[in-house]
Amino acid sequence: MNPMLEIQLIAAVTAAACAVPGVFLVLRKMALISDAISHSILPGIVIGFFITHDLASPWLIILAAFSGIITVVLVEMIQKTGLVKEDTAIGLVFPALFSIGVILIAQNANDVHLDVDAVLLGDLAFAPFDRWMVDGSDWGPKGLWIISIILLISLALLVAFYKELKLSTFDLGLSSALGFSPVLIHYGLMSVASVTTVAAFDAVGAILVVALMIAPAATAYLLTVDLKRMLLLSVLFGIASAIGGYWMARLLDASISGSITTVLGLLFLTVYLLAPNKGLIAVLFRQSRQRIEVSLLTFLLHLNNHDSLEERRVAHLQEHINWHRVRANSVLDLAVKNNMIIIEDEVVSLTDKGLEFTERALDYIMTNKDEKIEDMKDDFFLFRG
Repeated sequence: MNPMLEIQLIAAVTAAACAVPGVFLVLRKMALISDAISHSILPGIVIGFFITHDLASPWLIILAAFSGIITVVLVEMIQKTGLVKEDTAIGLVFPALFSIGVILIAQNANDVHLDVDAVLLGDLAFAPFDRWMVDGSDWGPKGLWIISIILLISLALLVAFYKELKLSTFDLGLSSALGFSPVLIHYGLMSVASVTTVAAFDAVGAILVVALMIAPAATAYLLTVDLKRMLLLSVLFGIASAIGGYWMARLLDASISGSITTVLGLLFLTVYLLAPNKGLIAVLFRQSRQRIEVSLLTFLLHLNNHDSLEERRVAHLQEHINWHRVRANSVLDLAVKNNMIIIEDEVVSLTDKGLEFTERALDYIMTNKDEKIEDMKDDFFLFRG
């Protein structure tokens, strides 16, 4: 197989494998734990190498995954004391474990390919050269086989425990009441995240593992609230970023891992700005519209409470309600479009629809203090502000 194709395939499968546990880490507000795991598994990898003297040994994956689980246990033990919060506990645990791994490498493994740069950054460009040979037959890159097996296991566990994962993520109390063990599910998820991190570790490094776990899931979260759709979008975003990052690296003659991370960041930024419901532009537009609609409601209530012609003149709005001309004109235009008012000889009067809306709004405000008035606006407004 062409090395170019193998690199893209390894990157794409790694992205898909990382995206699955990443979705649940984002939903559980545990995104930072992926960073902790990606660094704290280093002692497990080093100890596994000391035992086996083989960087390709499955014991490295087992011990590194165990190291990741120890990280989660230590973080929760420190957090449960109540003396510090979770982010502080993470900040205490993973630098300590990572430092132990770095010291072990510096003291005992300087003569092997197990250095800090490789651990942090990885190197996808060399992944195709580490082949799996069986009886003289070339079966392809080892990294591709390992991460593919991890992906299949993750998907199988997701299908088998989807209901339990969903319940424990969104409703911990109901999960316990139905007999599911939230603790067991939690540590199962952390185990999958740890094993996935280890499997991707040698090829892509700690930094890209974190990006592939969190960025696609965070991007998908801005576009949907459906869990299945979020999982699918997260996988697709991860794969697209992996392939796009590879070609960006070729174009710029840059680091493949760095380019993939850059593409992930650009993709998130684009969705963050342009997402139809949760995007920054959409949010700012809604806030602007709501301000105009609140002004419209204030204006209609003002008309309902003042009968004199002087109080209802267009020019008087700027003086009495203290509005600028542009804002006053915007509110008047919106009220006219919605048939809430009529303007005759510069005097504003409520229409029957405007009067009904105002009376219902007053009643709604008096009896539903904690409820939003959006539903009633939807019934009356043909044009939103």
